[in-house]
Amino acid sequence: MTTDGARRGPHDSPSTLPTDRGAPPAHRMPPPPPPAAAPTLAGWLHAPRPATSPGIWRFGHTPRPVQDAEPLGDRELHGGALLALLGGLLVWSLCWNGYIRIWLWPLEWVTTDGWSGTRTYASLTYLYYVLFGALLAYLFGRLGNWARVWRRHRSTALRLLRAAPDAPPLPRSVTARAGAALVLGAWAWGLSFGGVWQFWLEPLYALVPDGWWETGDSTAYVVAYNVHYLLWTALLLGAAAVAGDWHGALRRLRAGAVVAAGADAEDLARWQQLRDGGADEAADHLTAELYAGSLSDLDYVRIDNAWQAVRARPTELAAFTGTVLQHGPGAFTHPSGARDLTVRTARHDLLTRQVFIGEALDDDRNPYSHRAVGVALDPAVLGTSLLAVGPPGSGKTGRVVRPVTESLCLQALAGRAAVVAVGGTSAALGPDDAFDVVVRVGGPAGGHRLDLYGGIEDTDEAATLLAEVLTAGTRADAGEAAAVLAQLVGPYRSAYGGLPDVPELRALLDGAPGLMTSLGEDLEHAGAWDQLRELAARARQAERPDDVGRLLADRLAVLDRCGFSAAPGDTTGRRVRPFSLAAALEHPLRVRVDLPAAGHAEAARIISRLLLAQFTAAATARRDRSLFACLVIDDATAAFTAATVRGLTHLRPANAGAVLSLRTLDEVPERLRAGLLGAVGCRMALSGITTWDGEQFARAWGTEWTEDRDVSSSPDRHGGVLRRGVRGVRKLFTGRAATTETVTVRRVERERWSASELAHRLPPRHAVLSLSTVAGETGPPVLVRLGS
Repeated sequence: MTTDGARRGPHDSPSTLPTDRGAPPAHRMPPPPPPAAAPTLAGWLHAPRPATSPGIWRFGHTPRPVQDAEPLGDRELHGGALLALLGGLLVWSLCWNGYIRIWLWPLEWVTTDGWSGTRTYASLTYLYYVLFGALLAYLFGRLGNWARVWRRHRSTALRLLRAAPDAPPLPRSVTARAGAALVLGAWAWGLSFGGVWQFWLEPLYALVPDGWWETGDSTAYVVAYNVHYLLWTALLLGAAAVAGDWHGALRRLRAGAVVAAGADAEDLARWQQLRDGGADEAADHLTAELYAGSLSDLDYVRIDNAWQAVRARPTELAAFTGTVLQHGPGAFTHPSGARDLTVRTARHDLLTRQVFIGEALDDDRNPYSHRAVGVALDPAVLGTSLLAVGPPGSGKTGRVVRPVTESLCLQALAGRAAVVAVGGTSAALGPDDAFDVVVRVGGPAGGHRLDLYGGIEDTDEAATLLAEVLTAGTRADAGEAAAVLAQLVGPYRSAYGGLPDVPELRALLDGAPGLMTSLGEDLEHAGAWDQLRELAARARQAERPDDVGRLLADRLAVLDRCGFSAAPGDTTGRRVRPFSLAAALEHPLRVRVDLPAAGHAEAARIISRLLLAQFTAAATARRDRSLFACLVIDDATAAFTAATVRGLTHLRPANAGAVLSLRTLDEVPERLRAGLLGAVGCRMALSGITTWDGEQFARAWGTEWTEDRDVSSSPDRHGGVLRRGVRGVRKLFTGRAATTETVTVRRVERERWSASELAHRLPPRHAVLSLSTVAGETGPPVLVRLGS
């Protein structure tokens, strides 16, 4: 596929996509079957996705219960709870039996003597009793840590209720409703058995014969009124259960978080977002396709992405509906025609745009909320750029770079992203059919070559970018080199209407007499006298022995020898239209750039540096930033300059990011290392890094306050003659003197991860990862086991 054929995408208006205007009106589809008969896609939509911290895999995630601030032993916890219970019962008994009168003062303040003996007074009194009892239960429950007892035995209690042991806590509204119904039920029970309410006894009076009342101690009478009391209590309990929706609360516990998200998920399965916008016919058609199993997860998010464009332009509603009715699940496909990748090697959740890369260990070194949870990456964190450092074989390519590239390719097919993946021929970033454009620099096959300037039209900007790339790693001044290039690029643009390619620019820097003369004549013919003066100044400066132009020519010669400008598969030097990185980021394209083979290592480093510089310039200069643009470089050796490090910080507001992997930070110039770790928001240190690299990450992650426990032992000399004698006998038989231990607890500030831990305590295929989002939310460094 060529870049010209990628002018349309699913993020464009539906009016630019083919529709069948003359098709007859489609009949309304029958209602879908219930969710129980739904295929996999409906279940995928029903899965809970709660909001979490950055980087946590949201698909099916269950938040961990609240951690005890100070863990208590079973004996201490249960004994304290029992003591609080007995204390609460004692206080209630003293109050109820009149030994404590102060608890009745509030009731006496709000009532008058005229109320005494009335039903209103009795009702208010029993309500006060219930509320006071609830207050005592709350206070002594706090003293006895009853909440901790519940959290410790929560899984067992839920299992007895046939609920999921890891079910999330009930919402506050549900808990408040259930508790209020319990209080009102207790109030009604008190009014009934306290003699205030008499109506509930009328059925008993009507059914029991008069002879039973005269002999109240008869067995028949006792059985009758106890059965009636029991039935009335059951009725009150049932009414409280209905009013408090206790059954619904229990159902939520048994179903976990699925019930809480069930309504929203059902709306997603029925395309409620389309129905709310007036596209009922399209929603019915897509719902039928979903339950028929012909709609994939990628089809769902691609059509939903096209619907977002319709919401911005409601005039396109008719075109959207017509396209959906005509093409069904194949509506608004990617310009390549692909509806999925031929193979997926990672776990993806396209609804949240996440890709699963590993699992956080249940380890004390990880924060409590990040233990035993999935770890995932998405555009929200990749927008701050990711730097992964690890030696070969640590898993950064197969377990990080490849899954991220695959996820971005899927999002490009959905019309949400544009991705440029850069790596060597052995990087295995994905098969050829997973990309729309494959650029093989100096390779025998392919139909594209890179643009030296990345689509930049301004001559000064192009000269500055190229000078920064070519002078990196040398002692040459980038500003002086930019001035030299501008003295050649500007005149060439004025004379021929385009920028010089590598062979022409190299010849101009070498001062080729024939080319310089013809260029001067063409400038005179065009009347570009200002550019003619620039060319003359370049000719004079070229005669200086310290002219930087010779160095630039040598660096361009490295690119020329690797076939940077030649058409792939052609040895005659035939030119083809260069591939522009700036134009590619305007469309949901999937691009892969294969760097030259091992014989051109220096050229590969220059090209990586060139692509990173072009990407940072093109991503920030885009007119349409609706697509997430991402550059993935599998080996970013020597790809960094001062300008590109600064450019990484400008990608966040431009809805763009970069994924960069390194073998070691020693490949980055020392003056840029601290700036690079500060410019990226996501940092990953893989197993096998050196202590020197670990020091850089340890400083970047900073310190935290922890508790330091010092234990000191000293001989036990306490007690009288008897205790000393016992200690002497013990020492005689065991050979060990009795000692006492003194524990000192201090709060100290220590590194989250030390350089030694990062270098020596990370198991193979593990990494320490910290993430942050473009919104500014940051996460702690977490120990992760890589792989799905």
